[in-house]
Amino acid sequence: MTIPGTRAQPSTDVVMRAIGIAKSYGATQALKGVDFEIRRGTVTVLFGENGAGKSTLMKILSGVESPTSGLLELDGEEVVLRNTVDASARGIAIIHQELSLCANLSVRDNIFMGRELVRGGIVVNERQETAETLTLLERLEESLNPKTLVADLRLGQQQVVEIARALAGEARVLIMDEPTSALSGSEVEVLFRVIHELTAAGVAIVYISHHLEEALEIADHAVVFRDGALVATGERADIDLDWVISNMVGRSADDLSPDLLTEFGDVVLSLRDITVADPTNPARLSVDGFSLDVRAGELVCLYGLMGAGRTELLEALAGRVPVQSGTVTLKGRLITRESIAQRIDLGLALVPEDRQRDGLVQTMSVGENVSLAGLLSFVKGLWISTPGERTAVQQEISDVRVKTAGPAAAITSLSGGNQQKVVIGKVLLTAPEVLLLDEPTRGIDVGAKAEIFALMAREAERGLGVLFATSEVGEALNAANRVIVMSKGRIVREFDPRTATREELMIASGESTDEETGAGA
Repeated sequence: MTIPGTRAQPSTDVVMRAIGIAKSYGATQALKGVDFEIRRGTVTVLFGENGAGKSTLMKILSGVESPTSGLLELDGEEVVLRNTVDASARGIAIIHQELSLCANLSVRDNIFMGRELVRGGIVVNERQETAETLTLLERLEESLNPKTLVADLRLGQQQVVEIARALAGEARVLIMDEPTSALSGSEVEVLFRVIHELTAAGVAIVYISHHLEEALEIADHAVVFRDGALVATGERADIDLDWVISNMVGRSADDLSPDLLTEFGDVVLSLRDITVADPTNPARLSVDGFSLDVRAGELVCLYGLMGAGRTELLEALAGRVPVQSGTVTLKGRLITRESIAQRIDLGLALVPEDRQRDGLVQTMSVGENVSLAGLLSFVKGLWISTPGERTAVQQEISDVRVKTAGPAAAITSLSGGNQQKVVIGKVLLTAPEVLLLDEPTRGIDVGAKAEIFALMAREAERGLGVLFATSEVGEALNAANRVIVMSKGRIVREFDPRTATREELMIASGESTDEETGAGA
């Protein structure tokens, strides 16, 4: 990916500084005396595993939370941020990792929520808000109707709205916590262009991302967190991917790829000529004539850009959206017309893309979430066997290595990576024969990614067929036995990841041209 234009020499002026910041939640110390600087006109990238303290520090810098000890300086003067309104008034804005939009409000109303444009101090100036919304969306190259409800947008579009809301505040310190986790490659390029424009205008940007190579593209300097402490800093010219990973997890990148089987069993999932209509536009096909076999012990990757049809295919296989034509066969049994519950009972289960909306119940505990999909298996007569459920939940938490205080802990107390493990554990507790996963590592760090792919490889060794979707080319090449490239609902190429290159996959998906990647050189 290439950022347009030439970056001006960054200023070294410190706009904001954290000094000795510590934050405790009961006995848990999330931050341990962190010193941190934000410089005008530069991009500071924060790296670290889930739970390392990055997001906690950003919440303190943006007024979401207060530190247990330590102080903040803005333009060299000590400042106390009472709340996000106070921070916003001082020119500090944040794009949160988990979307904080109101689904029942329009795009426009979300962007201007809390800072409405008014006429005469009373009436909201909807015409002006609409015009400014269109300007922001045009800047982000997203053609949305400002009056569209956020609930009707796909996840990537919601992410763009979240970014537009931050840009509307004209911040001089802009914190971006996983801003690209749901964006397509082209949307990421647009965001990077906007970041370049902002830094050229003197805006200080703090950028958190688990997409390590992507983050290094825009970094002026980098900071690594581990276990609540700042453990390493470096200027972009002096660091590389191995530096980031070794400081984050204490291992090299080569040690993070799972061990995969090379021989497989019988076909466990067979798809023939699958056609799925676009749920938002039934006249258009999201999946068009898709055929594929997945064998026991095999990890098959669906790779493609946003909108390639990967999510629609997986949701159709799980029974969430209807298959318009074609057949789905699970271990020789036709299941095309079965319900979601019936497919789960027969051994087909999906880990959805959006864990917050579709994978977890936020008001339930860790244990309740784990047992939810398999609850019927613990019913004895008219009652749920609590000891049986408790034992199974404890075992599953141990198997998928969820870092938690226990099954009674709130699901919201876990990091993103551990929440994802809970979703996977919930699915595995239903004893599937075929495991479907849609972007299983979205928004989680490199260490947690390695654990999840190792978990998938372990389940394949037990005889499961695994079909997963990703938009990360590195994941496609390092965590699969076969890579199926999708574009516009169809298979365009199939690759053996042992011999394929990044450029070949990107060109096949339409993400790059020969000239951009140098593949034709």
